[in-house]
Amino acid sequence: MLGHQFSKFDPSQQGKTTFDTLMQLFLQLLTYTSGDVNESMQWLNELDKEYKLTNDEYGIGDFYEDLKSKGYIDDKNPTGQIKITPKTEQGIRKSSLDEIFGKLKKTKKGDHRTFKPGQGDEINPETRPFQFGDMLEQIDFTSSIRNAQVNHGLDSFRLQEDDLEIRETDFKSQTSTVLMIDISHSMILYGEDRITPAKKVAMALSELIKTKYPKDTLDIVVFGNDAWPIEVKDLPYLQVGPYHTNTVAGLELAMDILRRRRNPNKQIFMITDGKPTCLKIGARYYKNSWGVDRKILNRCLNLAAQCKKLKIPITTFMIATDPYLQRFVQEFTETNNGKAFFAGLDKLGAFIFRDFESGKRKTVF
Repeated sequence: MLGHQFSKFDPSQQGKTTFDTLMQLFLQLLTYTSGDVNESMQWLNELDKEYKLTNDEYGIGDFYEDLKSKGYIDDKNPTGQIKITPKTEQGIRKSSLDEIFGKLKKTKKGDHRTFKPGQGDEINPETRPFQFGDMLEQIDFTSSIRNAQVNHGLDSFRLQEDDLEIRETDFKSQTSTVLMIDISHSMILYGEDRITPAKKVAMALSELIKTKYPKDTLDIVVFGNDAWPIEVKDLPYLQVGPYHTNTVAGLELAMDILRRRRNPNKQIFMITDGKPTCLKIGARYYKNSWGVDRKILNRCLNLAAQCKKLKIPITTFMIATDPYLQRFVQEFTETNNGKAFFAGLDKLGAFIFRDFESGKRKTVF
């Protein structure tokens, strides 16, 4: 017999299917397991046992089959391993973006748009008479031909310079961004998982830039004992290594990348948990994990000052609340005249926003 089945309304679900609920958890688990599908499915199965996420009509097995059929995972590869697909990688980044920035108040800060006419890619409805030096592609031929018809008539039609009209375009500034991520061993020390929140912030920032400002450039640099570039698609798989924190190497690589970018607007985002502890001098590594080493710190502050002279602001995301670990970030940010976000591990979405340019302090929710 056909009919309708009614259930208790849950406002938090808002029409979500069981697959949607499981998928949201699955993306979170993939972030914690660095993209390991098997480990994520095992955790999801344990969560299902404890919280009864599935029912008699839809189980974890059905969810796994849907992941395959919808192109989220791939088990048909030469190695035989189950891997996530680029579609899932983007889903993890989008999930991080929604989690971290979804509750922030809307603001015009950071918007690249300007309302001044000039050479750009945003069409302006306004037109103006042709001037010497205007580009051929700026000519509004419809308006120009209409002017020629009105000025000279159809019988003696000719198109002269006085008939030409130019379609204005609004200038939209472009920005080159380097995103630095600390993958030193301290990011998992003392029983605190700091690399997972760092990855979430990194993926949220990268997804924000790539979706809202697709013409901007984004480069990602990871730094431990050394520094090297990675791709956006590699972020979900990022893991901490047995490294010290060579912030100098990360900054030098970031500055080298930005020197090759032609955009006039450049910036560095740095995600770290505190002070630098390593410096490479020639082929030798100079290390000090027991406190603030002025030899290392001064090199970092010198680079921060150089970035300030080059008009490259550095925004630091501090994934720790310890005052001891925050001292370096505070001094570093003041030297660069940049900005810093301090976030605790238990409440990543609420940053204490410190703007050294305006001297104001506010909490962003």
